[in-house]
Amino acid sequence: MNPDMITVDDSQSTHLSLDTRNGSPVLGSPDAPVTIVEFGDYQCPFCKKWNTTSKPAIVKNLIETGKANLIYVDLAIIGPDSIKAHAGSYCADEQGLYWKYHDYLYANQGHENNGWVNQNNLKSLVSGIDSMDVDQFSTCLDSGKYEKRVNDNTKIAKESGARSTPSFIVIGPSGNAISVTGAQPYGVFQQIVDDMIA
Repeated sequence: MNPDMITVDDSQSTHLSLDTRNGSPVLGSPDAPVTIVEFGDYQCPFCKKWNTTSKPAIVKNLIETGKANLIYVDLAIIGPDSIKAHAGSYCADEQGLYWKYHDYLYANQGHENNGWVNQNNLKSLVSGIDSMDVDQFSTCLDSGKYEKRVNDNTKIAKESGARSTPSFIVIGPSGNAISVTGAQPYGVFQQIVDDMIA
């Protein structure tokens, strides 16, 4: 399955095209039979909870085993700093550090809209990421070149039915899809993936 353009056939027989080309790099094999699409905001405390409690088991048991892959699509809805935080992920991706940045931001998350990921604080924060060229990151972030991409992804997420963070669409090998809302535990995703590939 090509995870860049996924046609979703949900349980109500409606079809939508979920464009993930401008989301994150695929975590795991692009050829995995199941794709988990996460819609999140780096300022969302429930997204942090999911990324620090459920995601590690998903990576170990579903992604590293080739059963599934993960794509993160921006749903930057909490405030203006969310746009910068998400734009920064693509600046990190220029250095091959998208997923390190992603995990680092969630591990070091501050309170919503208190400035922890404003432009200046974000530049300082990323200095803790191994191999990050902070000057290159800062130049990229200052350019604002990825802010439209973040806004476009947020629009795609909303059009896909994501109304809160985190939200997920789990897409099986035949295009069948299941929506999941909230910071659900690993077992929920394991059951869905196992049922899809059974």
